[in-house]
Amino acid sequence: MKFTMGKKVVALTGAAAMLVSVAACGNSSNSADNSSDASSSGDKVELNVWAWEPTLTQVVKDFEKANSNITVKLTNSGQGNKTYTALTNAINAGSGAPDVAQIEYYAIPEYAINGALQDITDKTSGYDSYYTPGTWSSVHWGDKVYALPMDSGPMAFFYDKEVFDKAGVDAEQIKTWDDYYEAAKKIHALGDNYYITSDTGDAGFYDSMTWLAGATPFQTSADGKTVSINLTSDPKVKTFNDFWQKLLDEGLLDTKTSGWSDEWFKGMVDGTIASLFTGAWMPANLANSAAGGAGKWRVTQMPTADGSTTNSENGGSSLAILASSKKQDAALKFIEYANHGDGVATRVAGGAFPADTASMKSDSFLNATTVKNADGEDVDYFGGQKYNEVLAKAAENVSTDYKFLPFEVYARGKFGDFVGKSYTGNQKLSDGVAAWQDDLKAYAGRQGFDVK
Repeated sequence: MKFTMGKKVVALTGAAAMLVSVAACGNSSNSADNSSDASSSGDKVELNVWAWEPTLTQVVKDFEKANSNITVKLTNSGQGNKTYTALTNAINAGSGAPDVAQIEYYAIPEYAINGALQDITDKTSGYDSYYTPGTWSSVHWGDKVYALPMDSGPMAFFYDKEVFDKAGVDAEQIKTWDDYYEAAKKIHALGDNYYITSDTGDAGFYDSMTWLAGATPFQTSADGKTVSINLTSDPKVKTFNDFWQKLLDEGLLDTKTSGWSDEWFKGMVDGTIASLFTGAWMPANLANSAAGGAGKWRVTQMPTADGSTTNSENGGSSLAILASSKKQDAALKFIEYANHGDGVATRVAGGAFPADTASMKSDSFLNATTVKNADGEDVDYFGGQKYNEVLAKAAENVSTDYKFLPFEVYARGKFGDFVGKSYTGNQKLSDGVAAWQDDLKAYAGRQGFDVK
């Protein structure tokens, strides 16, 4: 999840390169029953938790009141790759790793396959009905469960209604990518500085859009030894590449304004960046960092290549127990409280987009028409629209076929090195993706995977 920290937004995905040396094979599957700690006997326990989501601050306070023998030391070790660098270093060193870590869904395979995360399958029977399909699928590796879903990021189409109206476009009628292309031309006709959206090359966005197209370019064998990387041969990857290349070729995308920059949010205020394809966690970021757009923006379902109602995820994270923790009982109590107990309502009230079906069906959630900003003020950002109704529907439609690489953190970090030139007109998107694939295959081989 991307989450506003105070008044300044921080992007959690699409970060710089991180070379994670996680062994491909040589893992072991642990059961939560194989370790106990003082929490089961009532003795004092200090639990170390690494996480960045600000709603956990209140969750920790409430958890400690309900579990007087457990103290939680909550450490913000940084967002995205900064956390994974520190976490990987601690795991490799054999000391210093936390008991619990917040891990984005795309990074779970990277740690699960190495045996770094605790297998909690036997503790989560029946949980599939509690969580949305996309989030529950995302905490699995093979047939095992390695974390509890914390939030979710089903993709949604956020747009500036004033700009779309001015261009004569009804965004609610944009059902296909062809419809979107036609709308992009009309919006750019408003002026040379008007674009339907921006993209300077973001690996997380690319994954989400190929997922939306129905692509399944990555597969890993159940034993974690063999990886298939088929970006250039998957026809659905080509479907997205061809669509996006047409927008790039015709100058219909802003390829100069970096995501999460001040200029990016300014574009959402003045209308020059007229829409976003992004995760359902976006409302709080808009209310804080593009406050001047309040009242103008709306949200609707994602258009797809063929007009179908399928969807994909963009972002979202979990809480996982480290296999090295000597405090398994306390750790399980904490992640249960935060992600499957009373802590869920606390986090949703604080602005987290829920991963559970009950929260997304609640009247208070579905009927919300305002967004809380960092000062706790209610902002009518979407012109009275019940925006969560749209986002909850988006979550229902997420397909569960897409699989991340078992070294996804590395893959996303290298995306810009090979595909970045495709956004400046110096190469075709398909050529950049082919070069990226070559690097991923080479890296997989160096890490000990058999590569297809």
